[in-house]
Amino acid sequence: MKKRKQILNSFFVILFLFTSACSSIPKNTANSCSIFSEKYFWYKHVKKTEKKWGTPVYLQLAFIKMESDFDWLAKPQRLKLFKVIPYKRPSSSFGYSQAVKGTWEQYKKENNKPLATRARFKDSVDFIGWYTNKSSQILKISKKDVFRQYIAYHEGWGNYKNYKSNNKIILLAKKVQKQSSKYKNQLSECQKTLSTNKYIIF
Repeated sequence: MKKRKQILNSFFVILFLFTSACSSIPKNTANSCSIFSEKYFWYKHVKKTEKKWGTPVYLQLAFIKMESDFDWLAKPQRLKLFKVIPYKRPSSSFGYSQAVKGTWEQYKKENNKPLATRARFKDSVDFIGWYTNKSSQILKISKKDVFRQYIAYHEGWGNYKNYKSNNKIILLAKKVQKQSSKYKNQLSECQKTLSTNKYIIF
């Protein structure tokens, strides 16, 4: 009995360490080459999303940078009553992609992914690919148009048409567009090395 307990404890310690390693935030989230030097399997995931949905790697990274800064447990800050007392959160956004519950459930249902989780990078970038693909179909936005794709992502398909009167979202979208250009330029310097790496994802 004692030996079994020790084995179980060892298993949970190893599982915790593995999960922590996979979920830790990269040291330099502003540099795509630095991100993938730490998280090589992430590169495989974003390339798979690009191939599946046609959503560029630099767009995927720029969305996550803006939404969560690669924090797998990111949530919106709580509102405060009387500027002091913590209150409820303004939305159900969570994880890398900051997807809200309703849209995440739609994604899982449409893609037959009942076990997908917003705290997993692989699922989060696939979600971004799915969402931008639907934005392309519904709103006729090119998947390379980072500025308009981000507005649709942030505001939702129904509210997209009102963005021109929303200076805040325009500024955010410009910031995402600028970051995506940086990621794209950085990737041009290290993509060949990444693409020739022998790691395989099952």
